[in-house]
Amino acid sequence: MKKGLLVSLEGPDGAGKSSVLEALVPILEENGHQVVTTREPGGVPISEAIREVILDQKNTEMDGKTELLLYIASRRQHLIEKVLPALESGKLVIMDRFIDSSVAYQGFGRGLGVSDIEWLNRFATDGLKPDVTLYFDLDVEEGLARIARNKNREVNRLDLEGLDMHRRVRQGYLYAFENEPDRIVKIDASQTLESVVQDSLAVLNKRLNDKS
Repeated sequence: MKKGLLVSLEGPDGAGKSSVLEALVPILEENGHQVVTTREPGGVPISEAIREVILDQKNTEMDGKTELLLYIASRRQHLIEKVLPALESGKLVIMDRFIDSSVAYQGFGRGLGVSDIEWLNRFATDGLKPDVTLYFDLDVEEGLARIARNKNREVNRLDLEGLDMHRRVRQGYLYAFENEPDRIVKIDASQTLESVVQDSLAVLNKRLNDKS
């Protein structure tokens, strides 16, 4: 059976990943693709339970390495239970965050060893990487301003971090982009939502055509 395509959406807080994903799905489905959407951390019951622990505002004592290992555990369960079966059945799987988030947030943001995180990512995924990653790049201040304006958005523990942390996270994403430009495509998230969706769709259509 034909293997599916794995797409990850990455970017700093407020970059608009969720809005882009919501707009992309009906377009892709109209074009005949079977789409499975999911998120990290979460996606399956065990991983969603871990998500609650990670993002709970009350868990202010959480150590950076504890946070990283919880993400890795969530990633493994999610991959085995949901992502791999969908790929094996030939579906287009789109993930809201994946391996690059750990490098950006825990590596650069928390100051943990990037090489250690990359090893843990390989351990959790058996070396699986997305076929393509859309990285939505946005100025940190604008991203945080968007979050502040969105009254419907749930505020989590990571939203409470200072500006310096979010700046380091962006540097982490830029590091990943510079290291894997064939996999990671940078998209200007400061554009209108319609323009960001169109740019994203152009990238996905090219990868889907290349794979077919």
